[in-house]
Amino acid sequence: MPRFWELDALRGTAIVMMAVFHFAWDMNYFGAIHADLYAGPWGLFQKATAGLFLLVAGVLLAVNSQNHAKEYPRRFLERGAMVFLVGLGITAATFPLFPENFIYFGILHLIGVSIILAIPLARKKWLNLLLSAIVIALPMATNLQNLRLDYLVWAGFAYPKATFDFAPVFPWFGLVLIGLFFGNLLYEKGERIFSLEEPRNRASYFLQILGRNSLVLYLAHQGILFPLAWLVSIAH
Repeated sequence: MPRFWELDALRGTAIVMMAVFHFAWDMNYFGAIHADLYAGPWGLFQKATAGLFLLVAGVLLAVNSQNHAKEYPRRFLERGAMVFLVGLGITAATFPLFPENFIYFGILHLIGVSIILAIPLARKKWLNLLLSAIVIALPMATNLQNLRLDYLVWAGFAYPKATFDFAPVFPWFGLVLIGLFFGNLLYEKGERIFSLEEPRNRASYFLQILGRNSLVLYLAHQGILFPLAWLVSIAH
């Protein structure tokens, strides 16, 4: 499958944003800074980071479905299951460390579920735009959490328990659907329909490398940032 430098760079940008937010979270955890990271500018930054990940994921799913017309349902099922299992690994790792705030349905869980949900929608265009409006607007128009269906908390149909990362299907899957729309609109038949010259600079190349290794970096980055924040805090 051809790679599109701009998609790798966008995903790399999301990785950098994630690292910045998580380092701020680590610094806050160790008391080196004192900030409300889930409200105000930091809250917007966190949501923008998650949103960028999901938008690019949707575009890439559309491109993949165009390039693997016969195989993509199986590939999506396998990939979605794998990413969801990695998310369960995050659950298993955070539960003993932070039992009161462990991650039970975070961004990786959502991406895994979204890849599977995208199977019948991957090659649609305007339907995805319509569905995205519904998925995003429904929680805003009606408080779905009042349904109190605890077994559907992952979908956004119940009030979540305290957790460090929560990304329910409603409304966040809507961003994947928007990505699917733009993927089918701008990368028709798996090819870019517009011209875009690749920047020949180190920053672009660096972001592309990050984007091509996003899952590994997602899993590994806190192993570096967490102890670094601790060192900064004791030297503070």
